Amino acid sequence: MLTMLVTEIYQTPDPALTTYIVFFVVKPDRTSSVVLGLTMLVVITFTIGILFPLSILLINISIFRVAAMVVLSFMLLFASSSSKLQPVGNIVALIVIYALDLLTTVPDGETATRTLLYTWLFVGIPVGMSLVVNLVMAPAPRSLAQRALAIRLGLAATMLRDPTARTRRSFKAVTAVGTGGILEWLERTGMEKSSPPQDLAALRQATDSIATVLLLTDLIARDPDRMLPQRQREIIAQTLGGMAAIFQAGGYPVEVKLENDAEEDALSPSPAAIFGEFQEVLGSFAEPPPSPAAEAPKKKSGFFRPDAFTNPDHVYYALKGTLAAMFCYIVYTSLNWRGIHTCLITCYIVALGTAGETVEKLSLRLLGCILGASTGLAAIVFLMPDLDSIGALMIVVFLFTLAAAWIAAGGPRIAYAGLQMAFAFFLCILQGPTPAFDLTTARDRIIGILFGNFVVYMVFTNIWPVSVVKRIDPAIVSMLRQLSGMVKAANWPERRTLATRAQAALSAVESDIAIAQYEPSSIRPPVTWLRARRRTALDIAALEGPLLLTANQTPSLCQDIAHRLDRLADSLGTLKEPAMQTNGPSPASSALPPLDALTEDQHPVRQLIEIHLENLEQMFAQGHAGEGAGNHAPV
Repeated sequence: MLTMLVTEIYQTPDPALTTYIVFFVVKPDRTSSVVLGLTMLVVITFTIGILFPLSILLINISIFRVAAMVVLSFMLLFASSSSKLQPVGNIVALIVIYALDLLTTVPDGETATRTLLYTWLFVGIPVGMSLVVNLVMAPAPRSLAQRALAIRLGLAATMLRDPTARTRRSFKAVTAVGTGGILEWLERTGMEKSSPPQDLAALRQATDSIATVLLLTDLIARDPDRMLPQRQREIIAQTLGGMAAIFQAGGYPVEVKLENDAEEDALSPSPAAIFGEFQEVLGSFAEPPPSPAAEAPKKKSGFFRPDAFTNPDHVYYALKGTLAAMFCYIVYTSLNWRGIHTCLITCYIVALGTAGETVEKLSLRLLGCILGASTGLAAIVFLMPDLDSIGALMIVVFLFTLAAAWIAAGGPRIAYAGLQMAFAFFLCILQGPTPAFDLTTARDRIIGILFGNFVVYMVFTNIWPVSVVKRIDPAIVSMLRQLSGMVKAANWPERRTLATRAQAALSAVESDIAIAQYEPSSIRPPVTWLRARRRTALDIAALEGPLLLTANQTPSLCQDIAHRLDRLADSLGTLKEPAMQTNGPSPASSALPPLDALTEDQHPVRQLIEIHLENLEQMFAQGHAGEGAGNHAPV
């Protein structure tokens, strides 16, 4: 709203695009917003500075201008895919290429200079307003991290008391998100130096511990009465609720004691082990190890990713994005139809890395565009004639942006709809420094958005389509290795770290499997392959809690389980193609005791491990290609 106010008062060009940039510079916490905004400002200043001495040449010779558009688009998109510029690279490319496009309409060097300076304001105004708002009212990253920990503890307590269907869905959602966001907020807290180092160490320890709490809670929720008696579940739930309240109040719990009021021998071995594991993790929940100096120093990462110059996918992404944008530019230039120039802008906004993501998000983009355009056209017809002040327009922009931003903040499943809603709406009602009534301009801009979406879809799904499939199997192998290491780990901090990593990797694999089904048939694996991977992920998810509980309990048993996990990882690591099948013999079964030889007290946890390990071994024996997967019954 403030960005729109500034653009209308000073009558800068393209108020719709300038206002829309806000969606990319505002983040949940103040530090991320400030860092991202300043980074974008530095990059756009540097890029515009390069264009200044070239502007006369680019105005007079169109072939040089087009060549500059191609080169700069490729470089910025490549940097967006392969470096730390990923959050801002596409938007900077959008601004720069659009500025070069505007040079076609200027008659002389002075006008070109003004055009480039106004282009800088496309980023300068929204970044300036973002800095003001975030420094005044945005939450601190530490408060967001503590709130996230409180939510997870509260959900775990509810799961132990009454695991309803709704609670299970919420619990699965926070488990899928993992703790990466919390760690990033704590890193931002360290950057702004707003919390004592001991507080940050305690909160990092709590973040590591929460993953273990969620794993144990999930294990109990699979069969509550058998895993842990109701009385002990209530004791744990009360403790977790109290810890959540401490986090909500801005602190963190220390010296947490979980007392078992049952007799010493009242609990059978499995429930006693689960309760004991809770006692251990809660007892040191936010208490970092006494010797932090023993930790290995973190290796600083460079500007580019490790595979920046070896992975061709980064080059493919830059080439495809540039091709889509230049095709749109040539189309509306050849047709002399500048009203649809929004197709050029759209190409940089909606470009995604993989073909599956492109297809999955297409419906969200179209839905968001239709909703935003419909609302914008309705506002032009029914609201704009009655608006008689800038304040009234600010209210209209505020209300719609609130709805669009709420959707955009709702997660990857619906975020793109909110972004497209805002873009289409702004293009309709913010046509210049005066109230907009031109339906033709709004119509052309919406046609441009739809055309740009179509071009990106065709290019990214037909030219060098990048599949998520090739990263699924290596991630599963990594998870199996981490679980094997967790089972063999000699100390609790190491087991907890490996469990957290495995949980985060599992969330990424489940997301990739869901995206893979949207890929074009030319690169999409068979349905049986996807079904087998999905069931593999389910079995691994069911194994994490039991393996954490079993880790380092009985050395011979742990070594045998770790050996089986390593053998599964070796088996999957030899498969090169999704459809590959092996007809060799099934991996030899381990020498673990059969289920009927176990005592009743040993059944709950040990039975889960054996069932899901056998499920994995059966599928891997079939080449993991999905043959016979229909006979697999997940437990």
